[in-house]
Order: sequence, then C-alpha cells, then structure tokens
Amino acid sequence: MFTAVVYALTSGCAWRHLPPTFGTSPATAHRRFTVGTEAGLWRRLHRAVLDELGTRGEVDWTSTIVDAATVRAKRADR
Repeated sequence: MFTAVVYALTSGCAWRHLPPTFGTSPATAHRRFTVGTEAGLWRRLHRAVLDELGTRGEVDWTSTIVDAATVRAKRADR
C-alpha cells in the first residue's frame, strides 16, 4: 500500500492508472492516502525522516527551497 501511494505521488500517475503490480486497487490506495493525510501521517513521516537525516548530519540546512502558491493580488484602492 505504502509503495503504491509513494509511486502515485512521485510519478504524477493518476490514482486510476496505478499498475496492478502493487496488489491494491486504485480506490483503496487513494482512500488510504486520504485517511493518512487527514491523520497527519505524511507530515509526521516527513518530519521523522528529516530528524533522522539531521541526526546523521546528512541534511544541509544552509540551502532550502521554498514552494509558494499563486495568490491573486488586490489593488491598493480596494
């Protein structure tokens, strides 16, 4: 299940196109992803990986990448 979710997220594959070799239906994989997201699983997992890599000295915190959403700017006179 975990591998199917990671595959969908990293490849950009639509859930409905998950290869059957993962041994789970696309609907089940998506449902488990949604439940994990709502429970904060992915955020906690990401933090745990970063903490482990940081402990090993394998993270270079001097460089970062910031991702931002596009937000429509409002005019100053409104």
